Amino acid sequence: MTTTKEQAREPAAPADGRSTAGARARHGLGRVLTTVARSAALFVPVFLVATFVTFALRSLSGLSPARIQLGEQATPEAIARVEAQWGLDRPFLVQYGDWIGGVLHGQLGASWTNGADISTLIGLGLGVSLSVATLALVIGVLAGFALGTLAALRRTTWIDRAVTGFVTVISVMPAFVVGIVLVAVLAVGLGLFPSAGYVEPGQGIGPWLAHITLPAVALSLDVVADVARQLRSSLVAAYRENYVTGALVRGLSPRRIFFTHVLRNGLGPALATLGLKFPSLVGASVVTEWIFGLQGFGRFANDSAQSGDVPAVQGVLVVSIVLVVAFNLVVNLVLARVTPASQRGV
Repeated sequence: MTTTKEQAREPAAPADGRSTAGARARHGLGRVLTTVARSAALFVPVFLVATFVTFALRSLSGLSPARIQLGEQATPEAIARVEAQWGLDRPFLVQYGDWIGGVLHGQLGASWTNGADISTLIGLGLGVSLSVATLALVIGVLAGFALGTLAALRRTTWIDRAVTGFVTVISVMPAFVVGIVLVAVLAVGLGLFPSAGYVEPGQGIGPWLAHITLPAVALSLDVVADVARQLRSSLVAAYRENYVTGALVRGLSPRRIFFTHVLRNGLGPALATLGLKFPSLVGASVVTEWIFGLQGFGRFANDSAQSGDVPAVQGVLVVSIVLVVAFNLVVNLVLARVTPASQRGV
């Protein structure tokens, strides 16, 4: 009878395991959906307010495609004719509603300066900037995590002080100064990298990486400094928590304590700093793109603003908002998966 009862109970374990795994999967899916819903709830009002304010400022500024195309000496009749062609003689809210409808269909309008499709122009520049920004983020994350972890593991030693001093120095170095030095030394002096220009990835990964490495390094220093400082502070704080003391008392190895408890709990602040880093890298690369001769997103935004090309500026704004929301969504999803505090909703 005992054997029969034990055999009857044996299939219950796999069923419990499957049910537990299913519950965890449903819980994880629920966290993902909650994060996506929160991001969407934030995106919609920010997008509407930002675009509406941009439209209002355009109306108050008096900017017009007629002024760009016909010059300051244009007659009122000619100005009215050009503005009617662009639909600017309609009520403001009607113009805004039509533009929003086009954006939802992926249409950002036409440029006032040359009549070209703004989505196409932004796409050309965005590919360059995303390439540089992605590599800069990878370099910044890898170097920052290595330096921050090293400083935390060797806290209060000369290594910790050296790392802290190094990240302090690179954090105050402007990207354009670093870019000029890199061009002078590595490109012109040693000939290791091209000094300017851009090559599409389809023409070869090697040439593509060679052209984006120097601008990416110049932009990555700020990311390295921020990630290293945040990670070092959070890891040192994690080592002081009671759960680390309990792990030491239980006799766990330092390696297991670090990877299982300290690193996982200390990743949150470092990952959170990346939320705005990627979009800011894309948008803050104007000077760097000038130095390295890149026709990127930042340079396009600067040229559009200086020429008074309002539809292009509005298109840049839309893409920037999407980049910020999308990257923050990715970071929040990673936080919800990696850090226990995020999983508890803290």
